[in-house]
Amino acid sequence: MHYTYRPSDVCSTKIDFEINDGVITNVVFTNGCNGNLKAIGKLVDGWTADDIADKLLGNTCGFRPTSCADQLAKAVLEAKASEK
Repeated sequence: MHYTYRPSDVCSTKIDFEINDGVITNVVFTNGCNGNLKAIGKLVDGWTADDIADKLLGNTCGFRPTSCADQLAKAVLEAKASEK
């Protein structure tokens, strides 16, 4: 299932990915730190939503209480919940 998430309080404006039985693939961020966000997408490809959340939830960026990685963790958990 394709999922689109609109992050808040970060530089990226959209996160798209596929979720199948809780497994995340094809993560693409729109805007933000291009190289870093491409790397995150490659690193987590094939991980479960729970694994992504375990590693990335709560990660911050500078003075912000969140980050693009944290927003990805929130997105995959939301997608997992909507998959049921």
